[in-house]
Amino acid sequence: MITEIYKKFVIDFPKITLFLILALISFSLYYAKNFNLDASSDALILEGDKDLKYLREVNERYGAKDFLVLTYSPVSSFEEKETILNLQLLKSKIEKLTWVDSVITVIDVPLLKSTDESLMDRLKNYKTLAHPEIDRKRGFEEIINSPIYQDYVISKDGKTSGIVVYLKKDERLAEYIKIKDKFYNQLLEGGLNKVEKLNYKNFLKEYENYKNLYNLRNHQNISEIRDVISKYGENAKIHLGGIPMIADDMMGYIKSDIIVFGIGVFVFIILTLWVVFRNLKWVILPLLGCVTSVIFMIGLLGLIGWKVTVISSNFIALMLILNMAMNIHVTVRFLQLKKENKEVTKNQAILETSKKMIMPILYTVLTTICAFLSLIFSGIKPIIDFGWMMTMGLSVSILVTFLLLPSLLNLFSSDEDINFKNTDKSKITSFLGNFAKKRNILIFGPTLIILILSVIGITKLEVENSFINYFDKETEIYKGMKKIDNDLGGTTPLNVIVKFPIKEKKAEDDEFSEWEEEEEGQEDKAKYWFTRDKMDKIIKVHDYLDSLPEIGKVLSFGSILRVAEDLNKKELQSLEIAVLYSKIPDEIKKEIISPYISVENDEARVSVRIKDSLQDLRRNDLIKKINEDLNTKLGFEKNEYKLSGVLILFNNLLQSLFKSQILTLGIVMLGISAMFFILFRNITLAFIGVVPNFIAAFFILGIIGLMEIPLDMMTITIAAITIGIAVDNSIHYIYRFREEFKKIKNYNLTLDRCHNTVGIAILNTSITIIFGFSILVLSNFIPTIYFGVFTGIAMLLAMISVLTLLPKLILIIRPFGQE
Repeated sequence: MITEIYKKFVIDFPKITLFLILALISFSLYYAKNFNLDASSDALILEGDKDLKYLREVNERYGAKDFLVLTYSPVSSFEEKETILNLQLLKSKIEKLTWVDSVITVIDVPLLKSTDESLMDRLKNYKTLAHPEIDRKRGFEEIINSPIYQDYVISKDGKTSGIVVYLKKDERLAEYIKIKDKFYNQLLEGGLNKVEKLNYKNFLKEYENYKNLYNLRNHQNISEIRDVISKYGENAKIHLGGIPMIADDMMGYIKSDIIVFGIGVFVFIILTLWVVFRNLKWVILPLLGCVTSVIFMIGLLGLIGWKVTVISSNFIALMLILNMAMNIHVTVRFLQLKKENKEVTKNQAILETSKKMIMPILYTVLTTICAFLSLIFSGIKPIIDFGWMMTMGLSVSILVTFLLLPSLLNLFSSDEDINFKNTDKSKITSFLGNFAKKRNILIFGPTLIILILSVIGITKLEVENSFINYFDKETEIYKGMKKIDNDLGGTTPLNVIVKFPIKEKKAEDDEFSEWEEEEEGQEDKAKYWFTRDKMDKIIKVHDYLDSLPEIGKVLSFGSILRVAEDLNKKELQSLEIAVLYSKIPDEIKKEIISPYISVENDEARVSVRIKDSLQDLRRNDLIKKINEDLNTKLGFEKNEYKLSGVLILFNNLLQSLFKSQILTLGIVMLGISAMFFILFRNITLAFIGVVPNFIAAFFILGIIGLMEIPLDMMTITIAAITIGIAVDNSIHYIYRFREEFKKIKNYNLTLDRCHNTVGIAILNTSITIIFGFSILVLSNFIPTIYFGVFTGIAMLLAMISVLTLLPKLILIIRPFGQE
């Protein structure tokens, strides 16, 4: 029944099939306008991460804003009037940008040691480095030695200043995020009813549309500030950093990668097809199938509303590569049938080719889909999306391969075109075939060595990775982050939230305790909140964190307290701290106190930045150490502190990668082994088929471990994807070997036959895949480069294994019976 329907559409009425495909192409091109990219931070987080929820609460409580950081290294000293003037001009230009909320520079820092007035008078009448009457040398010395501003707005050597540009809060986006979290939590806790599901679906569309608008505005903002920076680059070396800039540059990288990978792979495929077929028609026909698949997929993504992230930016290149492999197998088989059976008509050859190739290609697609589907267990949104995206892409590819390509062959091929020269013999495959027959030790010896090295390398795998190392050293992201890391106290933020019991036990020597009791019923909690006991706890945590080598800048209320005590020449007690707090001007309080104290919630925030570029940095160990030391060394109860921040989210992501790697590999190996057994109904053949590919995947993981390259969001997927793609060759080879052995009844002769037929197709498709993946080295994103290089190496090893180790195992085990 299915064969008859297929015959009618492809053989009898190919023009109708082409017309329907053209209609679908038009439909896809229309929806391609909705094809979008996503480089936002929520594309790189774990779904439902509780630490993300807590971080948002902390940011809301302490008034955290999005910000950009400029590193400003002037030609002359900051003490020079010219430098101050240039910095003032740059600041004023940045402040005029409509999206900027405020700008903090070294010339805005309150100078409290520049006069001999009383502490309160200094606070009320403070001056800055920009003040005309200020002693700049004395003022600069104060800033560079300040526990607050050193490594924050000025480097220790005094040569680089940090310009912090706070952005106006996008209230609408913040509200969207709250609604999205509310829906998501409701979905997890009790589910959504039909009406709520519809509302959630409509909301997500609205949210994504607004995010697109937000990303566009962010791009315009980054372009504006870069334009400003370019005009002030003569007198200073300026680098731009910050999450909004990274997100925008990442968007640029994704666009660039899609274009470069797509064009690069497209050109290489044309060259490969020309080398294989030496006929323009046999180049164009398979190429049309590849292009059609990609157009369908882009239209489908636009229709569904899925966005491409930096993880899935290579999906077009992958689709072209995998689709081309299918098309080469089908085209080669069609030409072989026509050449070997000249009396067979074109229509018969097309139908016979489809019948013979549908099962092996269907199973190769299913095994590859199994590999990509295994990525959905990672728990990491961009990796999950990548898995589903490639699953859909492969489904589209197989449909196009068996509908479009046969229809094109029917309409545009002729007997005169059957000049395929490579069907007779290939020197490479013939050499590998003879090698497989005669060289037992040279096959099994290296295989054993590879297995041993793989095991050693896999035991050395780790996920510790620096975000800064994801980027090329010539990129603005790398330069900016490196400068901030080295000179301005580190890049990756971490918060240590110190929680105080609502009712504290009052110390006997606490002079403020009696006054606290009197005021306890009053609304102004701040008046009695600042006890010496609380301050000592904050300072204890501050000093401990400051002692850790992995940590750069530490800021807390303790920093401010130390400045006040230095000016007052003595340790301040509870009443004095409370009075000081009440007398500090609101503008100073807003900048240096409110971000670190929450009187209402009875807690304090110690802000920390980690030196992300340290080679021996171990985030997970550091987080465990801080949590443990706060409890055992500093004497805090476990409910009296909590860690939050980007460092925690990034570490959660990395640790999840390691767990998902084991789960993913296990699922892929079981799934593919099961598929082999179902296809060949023979457990021995299933074992023979998977072994060469598992070895290739394990060897790549071993190399990554031996080279001490940390696993990341891209390299973590290599093993599963390699098995899924490489196993295609095993299926084609075993399927063809079984078919030919039934006719020849001789293992050695069947091996020769397979190496000179399907072996050539395997060689050609593997070379296409290997060099196709090598195009990924043109990316600016280092994990993508690793993905391309290591997947290419794995595919090369898999191809050699399939044409040597696989036939050798067949010759030894003889799974098809005796000759």
